[in-house]
Amino acid sequence: MELRHLRYFLAVADELHFARAAEILGIAPPTLSVQIQQIERQLQVQLFVRTKRSVALTAAGLTFAEQARAVLAQFDQALTAGRRAGRGELGKVEIGYVGSAVFGGVLQRQISAFRHDWPDTEVQVREWEMSSLSSALEEGQVDIAFVRMPLALAPSLQSHVLLRDRFVLALPADHRLADTGVPIRARALAGEAFVVPEQELGSREIYRRGGFVPRVERRPGSLLAVLAEVSLGAGVAVVPGVVTGVIDLPNVIYRPMAGAAIGSEVAAVFRRYERSPVVKNMIAAIRKSVPLALGSIVG
Repeated sequence: MELRHLRYFLAVADELHFARAAEILGIAPPTLSVQIQQIERQLQVQLFVRTKRSVALTAAGLTFAEQARAVLAQFDQALTAGRRAGRGELGKVEIGYVGSAVFGGVLQRQISAFRHDWPDTEVQVREWEMSSLSSALEEGQVDIAFVRMPLALAPSLQSHVLLRDRFVLALPADHRLADTGVPIRARALAGEAFVVPEQELGSREIYRRGGFVPRVERRPGSLLAVLAEVSLGAGVAVVPGVVTGVIDLPNVIYRPMAGAAIGSEVAAVFRRYERSPVVKNMIAAIRKSVPLALGSIVG
């Protein structure tokens, strides 16, 4: 039995008249009669009581009609869902991110805008270690990653910059350089204990400018963990400027660095040849975004 048989049967059940039902279906009345007989033979029940003047549903016919309507309704829902999924209106996007994307508001803005335009799409968000995100994208564990650049990317991946930032220095509040009224020079940090975040770009540039070999005290991972170590007096840290406006820990002071700004970027990274319609929709929205520029906030 095919779906068309259900439609034939329901047309007759609704009209209780073979000729009118055949006209609605666009087939000849004898053809429709044969189709109904085939259904009855397959079910081994009589669905209609026919006389020369009337057609009525049997008890079996009433039950079958109820179930046939449910089947067709579910099939129509499946068709609609399939078409919407093909257009990227339905589905799921797996997002991986590092702390900088949240502290700078990049992740919030992108997801809020996407959910507004595609409200029926499910967005799953999870923080990852930055070193794992590139391989997670390649392996399909993540669809889009929000990371702090630079990050080594495989040829199958590409990025779009969403935020341009600069690095600042995080110091314990009682540090000898905390109360200086001028930006801190790199060479003044020679001999200091450094707490190093996952993204070492800023730290390495400070070492280079200061001409010293660093004494690395801790590598705790996330930015929050780095600042917690600074708060506890473990050392100083070179951190993204975005944290200065959102992470206010006891015993932590942020200060600008002397010389040319050490820039860094937060970007969205995704697969170059993405196949999922729903992920493509989000990538298209990201590509339209103009990078924001944030300077350091000193407090």
